[in-house]
Amino acid sequence: MSFTRAIATVGGFTMLSRLVGFVRDIILSAVLGSGAVADAFFVAFKLPNFFRRLFAEGAFSAAFVPLFARELHAGGRDEALAFARQAQAALLVVLVPFAALLILAMPGVVAILAPGLRADAPTFALAVEFGRITFPYLLFISLVSLYGGVLNSIDRFAHVAATPILLNLTLIGAVLGLTPFLPNSGYAAAVGVAIAGVLQWLWLLAACARQGVGMALVRPRWTKRVARLVKLATPVAIGGGVQQISTVLDVVWASLLPVGTISALYYADRVAQLPLGVVGIAIGTALLPLLARELRAGQTASAMANQNRAIEYGLLFSLPAALALWLLAEPIIRILFEHGRFGPGDTARAAGALAAFAVGLPAFVVVKALTPGFFAREDTRTPLYIAIAAITVNIALNVVFLYGTTLAQTGIALASSLSGWLNASLLAVVLRRREHWAPDARLGARSVRIAVAALGMGGALWGTVTWLSPWLAHADLAGVIALFAACALGAAVYGVLGTLLGIVRPTELRRLLRRPPA
Repeated sequence: MSFTRAIATVGGFTMLSRLVGFVRDIILSAVLGSGAVADAFFVAFKLPNFFRRLFAEGAFSAAFVPLFARELHAGGRDEALAFARQAQAALLVVLVPFAALLILAMPGVVAILAPGLRADAPTFALAVEFGRITFPYLLFISLVSLYGGVLNSIDRFAHVAATPILLNLTLIGAVLGLTPFLPNSGYAAAVGVAIAGVLQWLWLLAACARQGVGMALVRPRWTKRVARLVKLATPVAIGGGVQQISTVLDVVWASLLPVGTISALYYADRVAQLPLGVVGIAIGTALLPLLARELRAGQTASAMANQNRAIEYGLLFSLPAALALWLLAEPIIRILFEHGRFGPGDTARAAGALAAFAVGLPAFVVVKALTPGFFAREDTRTPLYIAIAAITVNIALNVVFLYGTTLAQTGIALASSLSGWLNASLLAVVLRRREHWAPDARLGARSVRIAVAALGMGGALWGTVTWLSPWLAHADLAGVIALFAACALGAAVYGVLGTLLGIVRPTELRRLLRRPPA
């Protein structure tokens, strides 16, 4: 499968998942609102997701995929599969006691993650209970990440990309179906998270079996390959990903602000995650195994070219998306979430955070295209050092914004965005100095054209929003139609400008959409 088709496959399923996720969040906002129960649930939901992204999707995937590619290249599928099963055993040896320990220590964990909740005893108690219900999700979703690395490495992307849809559907079903039988909707949502983890695990376990890479359990053994995996994964686990650690820091800071701030940041982040998930995650998922194989085969020129295309595709979608989210932040939040217990004040808080998150969107996407350049070379330490620098700046900016300004949750989001730009810049500088990456002529020319097209789209979108403002001010059918019209016009203007400037070429689109020969 070509790199472009791989991005399209992952991005397409991710787009579907995000759309179902919006339905999920609309239901959550209507049922949970943005009060104490919602804050408690979102804190609890952050816990397994943070460790999943930090360890399973971050450290483990970054270390596992290049090593799995090495085994495929050197020893064939049987040897690679044997290594994957050893990795699964090692993962379980760590995760099972880790999950049990954190479930027992949940009061302390919540106190660290959201220290501000300690002043509100009922909300704190709910967060602890919800955390204990949701945390087993970490075990199953970590196995899902391992199975996903195996499938992606053999160019099977569809099942992996479709997996998050199960989480969204399960949460919808749980909130709507279980709420009447439980003390409140937060309990229903927490139970839904736990059930979703089991379903996602079974889904990919079956997919691996169908592809001839069944993940049978084996006895844990400390081998050279497992030792190498741990050595590579440890720096990434410490450094994590700046975005994920920044997200957790956001919860810490938000817990010190009035009730509803945590929820406002959650809803804003969910909207910002749409382009990041569709484009950034698709690029990172497709690029890492490809670079690992090409570098293992000595195809350095091809690897560098593919990394340039990854950055190009990232900018092609993230620049206009960032500008659109910034201009449409308030109407988007209002139309999507201002229903039921989610009111105008909640809209204002979440919209300010969304506009600030939009500032960093291109940086977060570019990071997804740059970090595989390190991980594919089995270098996990350099991104660690860069992450630490960016996290330090994030903390400093939060202190300035929270105590030196009145930005509140907007300042929290802005600090994450600015630290994301620092992360992307440092990664690019180091790769260039090592001669592991250099922007080619096509990337330079198209980046300028993409920026021009995005600015043209922004001007048209600004005029449209001004004209449609009477309709966009209400979360009703007219508002939905007005928002859809504004988005459609912006996309059309960007598409036309992109075609005129030579960014989007019909021949490339036809080649992308054409099915490969059987």
